[in-house]
Amino acid sequence: MKENFKTLFIVKSSLISLYLALTIPIPFISNGNLKILSIFAFIVGLFLIINITNDHVITCEEGISYKTSFFSRILGKKGWKISWEEIVSIKSFPTSQGSKVHYFSTSNNKNFLLPQRIENFKRFLSIISEKTKVQIKEISYLSPLWTYKLLTFISVLMVVGEVIAFKYQILSILNL
Repeated sequence: MKENFKTLFIVKSSLISLYLALTIPIPFISNGNLKILSIFAFIVGLFLIINITNDHVITCEEGISYKTSFFSRILGKKGWKISWEEIVSIKSFPTSQGSKVHYFSTSNNKNFLLPQRIENFKRFLSIISEKTKVQIKEISYLSPLWTYKLLTFISVLMVVGEVIAFKYQILSILNL
């Protein structure tokens, strides 16, 4: 049975809200010559960040595949596909932040990053365990989900602050 695992919504929303928080002010503070260019760059950047957060994983009876968008491939992020029979182990490596990243290790000595920011992660892990008989007990999300929620909250607060600051700046210019 084919199953699709999308990137977690909270991961997408944290990246998009951070992008907005960092770039919304740019068109407003640009001088006249660069204003149109900055608005265009803002729109293109927003389109790209939304597009590259739409990667997903597909599992089926034959194997597992990681699908990337057209723009992700242009930017160097490649998709992959491996059969269940090729997976011989899962290697774990610590990160500098104290968590672990995991890689599928195949019979032909290739390693593929195990996606750790997808919806229905427990179901995904159970499919891996069922199809490969590889130990998955220590595999979890790359970062605790509260970190993405906190980043989203702080980014939204930044956007609200920027909108309020811009509103008062406009009112002071108009002497209202």
